[in-house]
Amino acid sequence: MLSVNGVTIDDDAIAREASLFSGASDPEAAARRSLAVRELMLQRAADLGKLEAGASRNSVVFASRADEDAVIAALLQSEVQVPRPTEVECRRYFDAHPQRFTTGELIEARHILFAVTPGTPVPALRARAERTLAELTADPARFAALAGELSNCPSGAQGGNLGQFGPGTMVPEFDRAVFGHRTTGVLPQLVTTRYGFHVIEVVRRIPGRALPFEQAHARIAEFLTEASEARALAQYVQLLAGRARVTGVDLAASATPLVQ
Repeated sequence: MLSVNGVTIDDDAIAREASLFSGASDPEAAARRSLAVRELMLQRAADLGKLEAGASRNSVVFASRADEDAVIAALLQSEVQVPRPTEVECRRYFDAHPQRFTTGELIEARHILFAVTPGTPVPALRARAERTLAELTADPARFAALAGELSNCPSGAQGGNLGQFGPGTMVPEFDRAVFGHRTTGVLPQLVTTRYGFHVIEVVRRIPGRALPFEQAHARIAEFLTEASEARALAQYVQLLAGRARVTGVDLAASATPLVQ
C-alpha cells in the first residue's frame, strides 16, 4: 500500500499516474515515486499555510492536477534556492566540453523505434529492444532489415533512415544521445524518449564550426542551472522524506524527484 504520513494513495491513482511514465523501465515504480513526492510536497505546503485559506491537507480536494502543480511550484519557489552559475563556472564548463558548442553540425542517423502506447507491456517491449540492440551491436549490417521488420516509425520503410538533421530537430532525449560527442556506429545503449525505446545508429557526422564562449554562455548557464535545480530538488525531497512516514515506495531509488 502506498501511504505518506497516513494518507493512502489508491491503486487507481497509481494506474493513472503510470500512464504518464509509459517510457520508463518500470512505469508503476515511477508512478509511485511521483505520487509520493507530490503528496509530500502538498503536505508540506499545508504545514506552511500555503493551501487556500490556510486549509489542512485532509480538507482540500484539488479540482485538477494543474491546481496541485501551482501549489507545488509556489512551495518550491519559497523553499528551494537554486544558485545561478557564475561566469567563471560557465567558462570552466565551456573549456572542458568544447565539442558541445558548435554551430552548423549535422548528423546522418537511422533508428528503430519500439513505440510505447497505452496498454503496451513495457518490460517485454524493452527486453525486445535490448535484444535487437545486442543483435545490431554484433552485426550492424542487419540494421536496415531489422528496421523494416520491427520499427514502429514510418522511417522503417527506408531502413530506419532519418536523413541529416541538426541540433533541435529531434526531441531533447534523442538530441542528447547523438550530439555532444564524436562517436559513430550503433549507440551502445537504448535511448528512451516520450515515444518509446530507440536503437540508434549514427551513420555520419558533418562537423560544424566552434562557437565562441560569448555565444555559448547563455546556453551553458541554462544547462548548469537545470543541473543545479535537479540536485536541489533531490535534496529537498530527501529532506521531506526523512521526516515522513512513507510506505510502498523507495524514494531513495530515484536520483531526482519524478514530478511532472
